[in-house]
Amino acid sequence: MIRISSQQIFSGGINRLQDISSNLVNTQQQISTGKKVNKPSDDPVAAARILKLDQELKRIETYGRNADLADNRLKQEESTLASAVDLLQRVRELTVQAGNGTLSANDRQSISEELKERLDQLANIANTRDASGEYIFSGYQGSTPAFAKNDEGNWIYQGDEGQRELEIDDGVTVAISDHGKGIFVDVPKAVSAKGTTSADGFVSDLELIAPTDLTNAFGPRVPDDFDLTVTANAAGDLEITASYTRGGTTYPLTVEPAGAVVGEEFQVAGVRMTLNNAQDGDTFTLGVSDKQSVFGTIENLIDGLDSLSKTDPKSRAAYDALVAESLINLDNAQESIILKQTELGGRMNAVESTTAFLDDSGLYTQEIRSQLQDVDYAEAISNLSFQSFVLQAAQQSFAQVSQLSLFDRL
Repeated sequence: MIRISSQQIFSGGINRLQDISSNLVNTQQQISTGKKVNKPSDDPVAAARILKLDQELKRIETYGRNADLADNRLKQEESTLASAVDLLQRVRELTVQAGNGTLSANDRQSISEELKERLDQLANIANTRDASGEYIFSGYQGSTPAFAKNDEGNWIYQGDEGQRELEIDDGVTVAISDHGKGIFVDVPKAVSAKGTTSADGFVSDLELIAPTDLTNAFGPRVPDDFDLTVTANAAGDLEITASYTRGGTTYPLTVEPAGAVVGEEFQVAGVRMTLNNAQDGDTFTLGVSDKQSVFGTIENLIDGLDSLSKTDPKSRAAYDALVAESLINLDNAQESIILKQTELGGRMNAVESTTAFLDDSGLYTQEIRSQLQDVDYAEAISNLSFQSFVLQAAQQSFAQVSQLSLFDRL
C-alpha cells in the first residue's frame, strides 16, 4: 500500500496548477506577440533556424540597398550621358553651319558665341554630382570636379581613372561609376596635319578613306603619326615620299600613285590628301592615331572661327580642314558616349536581374521563417480555451481535495 501524505497532495496539486498556468501564460504570450517561439527554450531547434533565417534576411536587405544604390547611380549616369549626346548633336549642327562658305564674319561670330555657351554646358554635364554631392565622373576623386579650366582657359580633366564597384550579392559586383577621361578625353581624333617645316606649303583635302589600309600599312599597332617629305627628282619635279619611325628605325610607306608630286592628289596608308605650295626639302607630319578630348575639339573650333581668315588659299584650306576634322571628332565623341551608354544598359540589366533574385529569395526566406515562428491564431485560441478549462477543473478538484479530513468522518 502506498501512503500519500497531506503535504504530497498539496505539493502535487500546486505543481500541477503551476504547470497548467505556465502553459496558459505561454499560449497567451503567443497570441499577444503573434509568435510561436518567443524565447529559445520554447523550441531550441526552431529558435536556431529562425536566427539563421533572420541573418539571411538582413543579408538580403543589405544587398537590396546596395542594388538600389547601384541602380540609381547607373540611371543618373545614363541620363547625364544622354544629355551630353543631345548637346553634342547641337554642336555638330553648328559645325555644319560653320562650314558654309557664304557665312559672314558676324555669322561666324554668332556661331562661336553659341559654341562657347554649349562648351560651358558640356562642362556642367561632365561635372554632374550624385545625391551625396560627389562628382560622378571624377573616378575615386569624388570631391574634386571632373573638369576645370587651366591657366590658358582650356577645360582639363582633374580626376583619376578609378572605377567604383559595389557588391550587390555574394560574389556579384557591378561598376557604378566611370571616369571622365575614358568618356570625354580619350576620344579618337581624325587624321590631321600636325606640323610642317614648310613656310608656305599646306595639306588640303585630307581624308581617311580606307581604315583597313591604314591598319594593314603599319601592322598591329598604328603609330601616332607619319611623315611626308618633298624631294626634287632628276626631272625637277617635286616628288613625295612617306615614312614612319618606330623604335628609332625609319620605315618607308607606299605612296599611290607612285611618283606623286606636289599639287596632285595621292594616298598613303588609306589616307587621301594633296600637298600645296611645298618646296624641295619640306616635311609634313600627319597624325593618324591621336586622341583629343571633346572639349579640345570644341575649343579648337571656336579658336578657328574667331581667328582663321578665309581670304587666302592656305587659310581657307586650314579652315575647311578644321571643320571637317571637327565633324569627325564630334562623331567619334558621340560614338564613345553611346558605347558607354550601351555598357551601362548591360550593367543595369544585371542589377535588375539581381534585384529580382534578391526579392524572390527574401520572400522565400520570410515564408520559411513564418512557418517556424508565426502563430496559428485558430489553433492558439483553441488551445487557450482548452487550457483555461483544464485550469478551472484542476483548481476545483484541488479545492475539494484540500478540504478532505479524517475528522470529518468521526
